This record gives sequence, structure tokens and C-alpha cells, in this order.
Amino acid sequence: MSKMIHSMIRVLDEARSVKFYGDIFGLSVADRYQFEGFTLVYLRGEGVSFELELTVNHGRQEPYVLGDGYGHLAVAVEDLAEAHARMTESGATCTEPRDMAHDGQKLAAFFFVTDPDGYKIEVLQRFGRYS
Repeated sequence: MSKMIHSMIRVLDEARSVKFYGDIFGLSVADRYQFEGFTLVYLRGEGVSFELELTVNHGRQEPYVLGDGYGHLAVAVEDLAEAHARMTESGATCTEPRDMAHDGQKLAAFFFVTDPDGYKIEVLQRFGRYS
């Protein structure tokens, strides 16, 4: 059986990204490995084994082109309104919360927050399939 263990994104500024994911999602550095030419930083939330891997390519100055293949990361929270207010107050760029239904039934309540490199993160109310 396979187990998903991490997702990786490339970032320009390690400190800026570590601060963003720490402040916004409570992730902290689980491991950090510096190599010639790049650094890998693994972020993890308390009590969670899935990690976000930040790859920092040394010397890179220009922003990454995210293209049309990247979708988003998703995070479930206990209180969507509180998370939205906290993230907005911190200066993060957030869309307005909205609901989504399927076959007349509420499927999800969510909004998106954008990280410093332009990656979109979907923030979902813990509910139903997103519990």
C-alpha cells in the first residue's frame, strides 16, 4: 500500500516562506538539508505526518512560472471564519469564503489564500469528506 508523504513547491526566499507557512498554517521546520545548489526544507504541522517540502534553488532571482498545470494545496480547519479573519488580518491575500453544493447538498465551504510565491492554498471548513 502506498502512503502520500509530502508535496513539493519551489520558493525564492526560504525565510519568507517558512514564516508564511508558520504564521498562516502553524507549520514548523521538521528537517532542513542544504546541498550544493539547493536546500530542501520540510514543514510539518503538529500531529500530522504529511509534509510540505520547500525547494530553494540557490542564486535564483526571478519568480517561478507556475503555469497552468499547478492546481492548489488544500488544508482543512476547524473554524473557517476565524481562519479567514486571522489570515486577512495578517496581511495575506485571501478570496472571500464561499460554499459549494453538489446535487443540492452542501459539499464544502472554502476560500483560497496565496503564498509569497503565488501558490494558491485552499482552506476548507472541516466538514463531510473534508473532515
